[in-house]
Amino acid sequence: MPDPEAPDQNESPPALTRRDFLSHAGTAGLAGLAASLPLVAAATEIAPAPPEAHGIPGTVPIALRINGTRYNVQIDPRATLLDTLRETVRLTGTKKGCDHGQCGACTVHINGRRMNSCLCFAAMYQGDEITTIEGLGPPENLHPVQAAFVSHDAYQCGYCTSGQIMSAAALLKEPCGPDDADVKECMSGNICRCGAYPNIVAAIQSVRQNKEKSA
Repeated sequence: MPDPEAPDQNESPPALTRRDFLSHAGTAGLAGLAASLPLVAAATEIAPAPPEAHGIPGTVPIALRINGTRYNVQIDPRATLLDTLRETVRLTGTKKGCDHGQCGACTVHINGRRMNSCLCFAAMYQGDEITTIEGLGPPENLHPVQAAFVSHDAYQCGYCTSGQIMSAAALLKEPCGPDDADVKECMSGNICRCGAYPNIVAAIQSVRQNKEKSA
């Protein structure tokens, strides 16, 4: 007499659902991953340390004198002074605007003359005196142009301000007529997209007038 509780040999096995398949596959995958982790850890522990880098291939050593400090750096010989200041020396007060010498945001002084640093190869200025906005005047002792820009509210977003100030400081030592139109012409290489030109000119003129009075 057949056992009533025994499974029917003719009965087909239950169909495997998509949920069951994904569940089994996920469990198997996790088990395999767990088994491989000790091997990965062991391989990591015995892997030799990479050799110490001795500089990036293709770079050259140069020495730059910036704000009275000597910097010995390794740079790509094609690197601009702007990128070297910002990316290598980490003096980020000099801004990158157009990167084509058209906006003046990157203006610095080289041997006292204003220059667009995006147009200068850094390797060409070894031994020269380079001054950036960080070296013009510290917060506790602002350059007269910096102080005038603050008092005349000669900025809005501030992105072009460091270049404007560096050009204005250089302008004080350059031949420039007395009128506002003369100042505008001498500052025409510096663009302010916010349109703060009236206040910029007023700030520069105030410094020039105070300079004349104290002369």
